[in-house]
This record gives sequence, C-alpha cells and structure tokens, in this order.
Amino acid sequence: MRLTTPLLLICLALVSAGVRGQPESTAEIEPVAIAIHGGAGTISRESLTAERERTIREALEEAIRAGHAVLEKDGAAVDAVTAAITVLEDAPEFNAGRGAVLTSEGQVEMDASLMTGHDLGAGAVASVQGIRHPILAARAVLEHSPHVMLVGAGAEEFARARDLKFMPGEWFETEFRREQLREIKARESGQATRLESEHRWFSTVGAVALDRAGDIAAGTSTGGMSNKRFGRVGDSPIIGAGTYADNRSCAVSATGHGEYFIRHVVAYSICERMRLAGETLAESADFVINDLLVEAGGDGGVIALDANGNLATPFNTPGMYRATIDRDGNVGVKIYRDE
Repeated sequence: MRLTTPLLLICLALVSAGVRGQPESTAEIEPVAIAIHGGAGTISRESLTAERERTIREALEEAIRAGHAVLEKDGAAVDAVTAAITVLEDAPEFNAGRGAVLTSEGQVEMDASLMTGHDLGAGAVASVQGIRHPILAARAVLEHSPHVMLVGAGAEEFARARDLKFMPGEWFETEFRREQLREIKARESGQATRLESEHRWFSTVGAVALDRAGDIAAGTSTGGMSNKRFGRVGDSPIIGAGTYADNRSCAVSATGHGEYFIRHVVAYSICERMRLAGETLAESADFVINDLLVEAGGDGGVIALDANGNLATPFNTPGMYRATIDRDGNVGVKIYRDE
C-alpha cells in the first residue's frame, strides 16, 4: 500500500518517538568502589572483647556504607572519602577525632590529609586541636588555600575562617585513652603495668574511593602516637607518605609506624611502581608493605584502589581494621589476618 505524505510523516514521527523513548539501560554503568581502614597493629581475638569487636565492626560498616552511598548517587570520590572518614572521626573506637590518643601532656593533637587523583590536588593539616573533623580542615586547605599543608594555630585559624565546627578538648578524650597514657608513662618509669597488646597499634583511619567519572581520591586522619612529644607529626598528613592519589595509578591511605612510612614514601611508592614498573595494584602494594617495609623494620598496612576498581589491603601486622565494597557491590568488614 502506498502511503500518502501526511500518513508517511505520522509513521516516521511514531518510529522516531519510539527510538527516542527506548530506555538507556543498555548503556554500561561505570563501577564504583571504596575501602576504609581503622588502623593496623597487634590486634588479636584475645585482645578484643566480643562487645568491643562488635562495636568496631558496626562502626566500620557504618562508615563504608556512608561513603558508598555517595558514590551510588554519582557523587565524587572526594565526597565519598570525606563522608566515610567523618563517621570514623566521630567514633570513639578509633584514633582520629573523638577518641584520639593523648600527647605526653594529656592533650589531643590531630593530623589529616586529602588528595584527588584527577588533578593531584592535595590539602593537609597537622598538630591541630579542637577541630571536630580534621579531614574537613584538610579538604578546606585543598579547595580554598594556595598551600598544601597548614599546621597548629595557623591551621586552626584557617578552619575557623571556613566555619568548621570546633569542640572542647574534653569532647575528644575517652577513658580508654587516658588509661592508655597512664600505663605508657608507668612503663617508661619502670613500673609494672597491665598494658595490653591492643594498646600497641597504629589506629589511624583512612579511605580511598573510585567514582563513576573514573576519578579516585584518598584521605587519612589520625591523633598520631600516644604519649608523643615536641609536636611530633607522623606520615598521615604528609602527601606521598600516608596519603596519595593519582588517576594514572592508584589511591592509597596508610596506617602504621609513621617514621618508616615517611622514609619510604610508602603511598607514593605504591602508585609509582604501578605507573613506572607496570606492576599490578596487588603486586605493588604487597611488595612495599611486606618486603620493603618489613626489611626496614616498619609495621603497618595500607588500603589501595586503582582506577579500574581493583582493591588491595595488605598489612604486615597481626590485624588491621578494614572494610571494602568492591565494584560488584560485595561488602567486607574484617579485623584479623585470617579473615
């Protein structure tokens, strides 16, 4: 049957509308992935009560789901990292924000850093007091300062200028940390103590994430080392040591004996071995943590993520608080080496 011009136009319009109306579900959705840590060290089943273990696992899961929810809504990797870390900074079970360790003077001094892989943007703060979320202070430096790192009173003044929330000193302190400091001082003075192995761990927190745009980011936050003196700063706020992110290779957040991580530029080394030596994420992270650091005498671990969504969480200590949600949506919350 020969179609008249008006009828032909109607048919063409209907066909065109049908094509335009087809769902776009055939387009591949880019994967997202995220990993977090809450510290590595001498963490054994004997050192944790059932109640404390449950609390720690719940906090880890809450944090990683907070970060993953951002990614699922097509949020940026840097937003996911900060969302996860702020949850950990508010959880008194970890050495970051509330629950941070105490200096030799009985105060809380915190460090944090943040890096974005698409532009190598970075921000960090060190030896700050009173800032509820140091990771947000690091982000403010990244986004609103020409500098990479601000320290002490200057960093606090900058945080106030950015309207970040401050809390009184006692809000950060916990009885667990006060007892920890008392026992360390008693041991230093030669007194017998009941210092538990759980106290000897590197309870930094951190996160790495991959968003749907293919960008990665990394962040780390800590109260540092218990009983630290003289304004000591570890690897956590140092870009390249405790935190690094580069879309061309990977994103890394570290936890461990900071002096060793600084000397060996651990986070950067993992990423550059991938980029320059052609190693996979797993190969590079494993070598740096379980060969390079072990030979040097350094304890700790990392969480690492590449732009394809591959994850690695190597550590050379008995345990590491960690959680992952991989590109297929599988959730893992782990503490011990045999998990």
